[in-house]
Amino acid sequence: MADNYLILLKPELVVTLLIFFLLFLKLKDREWKNETIVLVVNVLLTVNLAAGFVYNGEGMLFGNMFATNPLLAFEKNILSLGTLLVSLQSTDWLKRHKHVPEFYMLMLATLLGMFTMLSSRNLLMFFVGLELSTIPLAALANFDLEKRLSSEAAMKFIMSSAFSSGLLLFGISLIYGATGTLDFGTLGLTLANNPLSLFGFILLLSGFAFKISVVPFHLWTADVYEGAPIAVTAYLSVVSKGAILFVFVSVLYTVFHVFDTAWYNMVFLLSVLTMLIGNLFALRQTSMKRFLAFSSIAQVGFMLIGISGQSPMGNTSLVYFVLVYLFSNLGAFGVVAVVSSLAGKESLDDYKGFYRTNPALCWVLTISLFSLAGIPPTAGFFGKFFLLMAGAGKGNYVLITIAALNMVVSLFYYLKIVKTLFMDENSDPVARISTGLSSRIALTVCVGGVLITGVASGAYQYIFSLITGR
Repeated sequence: MADNYLILLKPELVVTLLIFFLLFLKLKDREWKNETIVLVVNVLLTVNLAAGFVYNGEGMLFGNMFATNPLLAFEKNILSLGTLLVSLQSTDWLKRHKHVPEFYMLMLATLLGMFTMLSSRNLLMFFVGLELSTIPLAALANFDLEKRLSSEAAMKFIMSSAFSSGLLLFGISLIYGATGTLDFGTLGLTLANNPLSLFGFILLLSGFAFKISVVPFHLWTADVYEGAPIAVTAYLSVVSKGAILFVFVSVLYTVFHVFDTAWYNMVFLLSVLTMLIGNLFALRQTSMKRFLAFSSIAQVGFMLIGISGQSPMGNTSLVYFVLVYLFSNLGAFGVVAVVSSLAGKESLDDYKGFYRTNPALCWVLTISLFSLAGIPPTAGFFGKFFLLMAGAGKGNYVLITIAALNMVVSLFYYLKIVKTLFMDENSDPVARISTGLSSRIALTVCVGGVLITGVASGAYQYIFSLITGR
């Protein structure tokens, strides 16, 4: 029995051990150098990622409130990979920071909350995991203590998170009042299509929409992304958003299938608004961080198309796209993080003539932008193709047409950035940047993922087999 518990709880236990290690490290009388701490933690995060691929079990714990299976293990591995890449990219920034152990403790606490949230099979445990993954993120957003923008970002994030959590709790209470249970399996069988349950579901959907920056619940996103440290922005954009999306599609498909017609119409409308507003606002941005913020909002709109497919293919396309999005977005954020940390520049105009002084970084950013735009043969093209195919399974070609038009708009502003990098003149370009080994490893992994995951990989078929069991 003890062995079974250890295997089923392995990802959570490993992350918990890492947190306690950092806590004991902080309490020691002799302080380690930042370079040593970052190196040790990066090694431990690599071990954590490797551990996610071995000895994975399948079963239920805690009165069926906690579950794990091969698909959940794979999703947790995606989040662990994203956490490792963010850590590697942040090495240059963290080496100069005063509170490195605290940064990692907070980040790992959010990862533990995401793991708990993914494995939850009860609305109460889901909410506990959600709060554990959210509250430390507010502290991380304020981690540049000397910058007012960072404090403002943390305040906006905690206020919007509190509001969205209130909506979630209210929705959960209404659903519990209508059914008398919080168990996912029982809810899927007993939930009735009545006004009380539907209103509770709408509140729950609104809470999820806040967390993943769906229009019109996106107003906090750009300000928080701009004010938070780039490492935290990248983590928010990829790891945190990916975890919420994994849970979102699971809950919609397994618990609220009784509302499938209603939530399809809601997701259809939210998808159109999110793509349209995200793309239009991205056109006007002059800050790289705000540009990537609205770009990430637009990407969520495409992910909602896959979710609207209401099929195993829809679930598969979402998980696959999150993996592709991880490589693409972290590749872009990695370059922005290096330039910000070592050159102190974040404006789009600062990147004029970037190719002349930093050709390698310029190509990494270009390939990442091509993938985000969905240009073949990058993985982003295949990711968006599978999302659109999943959405087309419902026969709603109006949605697919709108998505295709939005892809054309997004292509314009992504190529505008590429033009700035390669063709625009700059009398004071960013000086040649010498990146550290950790950053080079992270950027190489991102570029490799963008190029390999789409063309020479069976990743999509593997994810489909995990979902369907065949």
